[in-house]
This record gives sequence, C-alpha cells and structure tokens, in this order.
Amino acid sequence: MPYKEKEIEKKYYSIGEVAAMFKVATSLIRYWEGEFDIIKPKKDKKGNRRFTKEDIEKIRLIYHLVKEKGYTLQGAQEIIKKDMHQINDKAGIIGKLHEIKGFLEDLRNNINGSNNQ
Repeated sequence: MPYKEKEIEKKYYSIGEVAAMFKVATSLIRYWEGEFDIIKPKKDKKGNRRFTKEDIEKIRLIYHLVKEKGYTLQGAQEIIKKDMHQINDKAGIIGKLHEIKGFLEDLRNNINGSNNQ
C-alpha cells in the first residue's frame, strides 16, 4: 500500500484569500463584515482579519443572497434573521451541486481527451 500524505488544511484565511475565492474586492468583504453581524473574523495582533471555514460559509451565504439571488443588503439581513438554517441548507446543497458539476465536467473532458488520442 503506497504512502499517502495527508493534505494540509488551513485553519485561517486572509481577507485577500477570501476575496479571491468569491472574485470580489477585499473592501466588499470588509463592508459586509460591518453590515452583517454573523461575520466575525478573528484579528491578529496587527489587526489583520483571519477567517475560518465557518466565516467563509457565512460569506458564501451572503454572496449567494446578494450576488446570485439579487437581494438588497437589508433583504438579505432579514432573510438571515428569519430563516438562517433553511438558507444554510439550500446554500450547502447548491455548493455541493456546483462541486459535482465541476467533477463531471472534468470527467467528461478527460474522457473526450483520451478518445482523441
């Protein structure tokens, strides 16, 4: 059985890394932090924000509501206050479906690539 190295998972992400994940400006992440009380990143001694996976999932939820569904910030805030669990479930399902779609597209491209050789 071959040796398999464990993948190292990061515990904290910088604001730049989080902004890159969503293809938005870092200023938007800072703005949302002020507007939505569910985003509370830890800050180091220098004041740099350190986001956990939970923080990123909350940002993903806000991104989904504001950028993908078209809600205003106030509308997104109201939905989060009323139906946080239901929205988290839907956003999680959508995220998984995007992962599956990406996997299937990669698989198709690999199959098509091997057929052309």
